[in-house]
Amino acid sequence: MLLRGAHWQRRLLGTILGACIGMAMVAPATAGPTILVDDATGTVLYAEDADQRWYPASLTKIMTAYLTFKAIKDGRLNLEQKIPVSERANKMPASKIGLPVGAEMRLELALRTVIIKSANDVSVMLAEAVSGSVENFVADMNKTARALGMASTTFENPNGLPSPGQVSTARDLAKLTRAVVREFPEHAHYWATPTVRVGRVRLSSQNRVLRTYPGATGFKTGFICDSGFNIVATAERDGRRLIAVVLGETSSADRTARTTQLLDHGFKRFAWKQFLRSPGIEALPVSRVSETAPSIRGEIKSWDCRRRRTRPVKAKAAPRRSAEAGSQN
Repeated sequence: MLLRGAHWQRRLLGTILGACIGMAMVAPATAGPTILVDDATGTVLYAEDADQRWYPASLTKIMTAYLTFKAIKDGRLNLEQKIPVSERANKMPASKIGLPVGAEMRLELALRTVIIKSANDVSVMLAEAVSGSVENFVADMNKTARALGMASTTFENPNGLPSPGQVSTARDLAKLTRAVVREFPEHAHYWATPTVRVGRVRLSSQNRVLRTYPGATGFKTGFICDSGFNIVATAERDGRRLIAVVLGETSSADRTARTTQLLDHGFKRFAWKQFLRSPGIEALPVSRVSETAPSIRGEIKSWDCRRRRTRPVKAKAAPRRSAEAGSQN
C-alpha cells in the first residue's frame, strides 16, 4: 500500500509539474498583464501582473454598456427610443460613426455600434442619455467601479480615448466583465455579434478570437498606442465559461494568439486548479502595483505609433508620453 501510495504521489507531482510547465509556456517574459477566471466560481486559473495599472483603451466601453444596461433595467431608458448626436459627441475622433449634430440613433443600434464597432462618438451619446452629461456619467462609472470592487480603476471618459488618469487592471476588468455576464444575460448577444449594419454599411469587430476560437462567446477589444492591444474574451466548453483578460500585446495577431493560449490552458487545467484550490478573484494576492500606467508605444508592431504624435497630455502625477488620438479595437 505504501508503494502504491508513493507511486500515486509521484504521478500527482508529475502532473502538477507538467501543469506548471504549461503555465510557463503560456506566459512569455515579455507578456503584459493577464488574468484567466472561471466565471461560475471566480477561481483564478492564471494571473500575471493582474494589479498592474494599464490604459484600458476601448475596454472602457464595457462599463459604458454596463451602465446603459442598468438604465434599461431600471426603466430609465428603452431599446427603441432614439438618442441625439450632441456637438460633443460629433467632435470625437475615430473610431466613430460620424453622424451630424442633431441626428438621432435608436438606442439598440447605439449599443451595437459601441460594443461591436467601438464607436467613440456613440459612447458619448449613451453617456449623455444615461446620466445627462459626460461628467455625470464619468462620476457614475467611478461610483459603479467602487461598488464592483474595482479598487485600482479610474475612469475619465466613456470611450477609452487617451487620458493620463484613465487606468484599470486585468483583475478589475475581469470583475467588471463577470458582473456584465451575470447581471445582464439578456444582452449577451451584443458581445457575441461580429458585425453591425449602420444604414447600408456593414461594420466589423476587430475581435478575431470571436471568429476563430471554438466556443468563443465575446467580449471586447481595445487599442491605443500607449496601451498596446488589449482584449477581454469569454468562451464556453462543456458548460464551463472562462473569462480571459490580456493587456499590452504589441500586435493584433499577438493579442489573438495570447488569448487563445490562455483559454486553451484554462480548459485543459481547470480540474487541477479546482483540486489545488486556486484562489478566487478576490483572494488572489496583490501583484505589482503602480500609481501610473506604463506606455508601450515604442514596442507596437503595427500602426505608426513611433512617428505619429499628438499634443502631449499632461499627467496629473508624473509626466509621460501621450497616447494616440484615437481609441481603436
